[in-house]
Amino acid sequence: MSSAEMSTAEVTVLPRPSFAPPRTQRGAFWRLYRSEMRLLLRRRRNIALLAVLAIVPLLIGVAVKISTPRNGEGPAFLGQITGNGLFLVFTALTVALPLFLPLVIGVVAGDSIAGEAGNGTLRYLLTVPVTRTRLLAVKTLGVASFTALAVLTVALVGLVVGGVLFGLHAFTLLSGDTVSAASGLVRAVFVAAYVVIALFALAAGGLFISTLTENAIAAMATTIGLAVFSALLDAVPQLDRIHGALLTDHWLGFGELLRSNVDAAALIRWSLLHLGYAAVFLSLAWARLSTKDITS
Repeated sequence: MSSAEMSTAEVTVLPRPSFAPPRTQRGAFWRLYRSEMRLLLRRRRNIALLAVLAIVPLLIGVAVKISTPRNGEGPAFLGQITGNGLFLVFTALTVALPLFLPLVIGVVAGDSIAGEAGNGTLRYLLTVPVTRTRLLAVKTLGVASFTALAVLTVALVGLVVGGVLFGLHAFTLLSGDTVSAASGLVRAVFVAAYVVIALFALAAGGLFISTLTENAIAAMATTIGLAVFSALLDAVPQLDRIHGALLTDHWLGFGELLRSNVDAAALIRWSLLHLGYAAVFLSLAWARLSTKDITS
């Protein structure tokens, strides 16, 4: 047999390379995610923050039950709560959105990477081995999950307290039409989902800020300040041309879901704006983390 024929025969019997990742690596991401969630949910600070969020609808419900405001008195939704406890969900989210929810999201997102860097554990995480992209993906999913948990805490406690104190009945929309209690619950689910998407933009901003410093407290304060600064700009009438593009301008846009003719196009446009903010912040976070010196 010639040397050329031998080379061909040898090539044909060589095993084909396998590009499938080892089973241990395929499940590494979800193990990291579970570890991240255990870390978030076991911290007393985070548990205390969730407890504060749970108190918001409880206090509103008890206060309304005791005072029983007449129709036309008090802030939006308060008069409707006495007729249907489902309105307590929307009232609690409206009250929590300007301060309480951004505070919780800012603390968790700001601490996500800066806390690891400040404690000196970030460089050890990246030698497990864990790529920086995977680490950012895990941190992003963890912060997003906690954001959803924070919103659900307000919504579910509001639903339970409202149901116990005032009952759940046929739902009167802001436009004056009446829908069934089941339809009202479905709208409440969409309202919670919209709020989660809106706050995820702030959470992504917190992740980016968290990559810029090793001081977790500074990252938390800056993330909360981002929401406050956007709200201040939104309150200046002379800047009305930029209001529609601000981070916080459409946070209360879920009111569209409480009308008979829902402007779905507006809700999609506002949600895409929030997701656009998130995409920009996460891209900046990846660019920063991928070049950050974590060996010191």
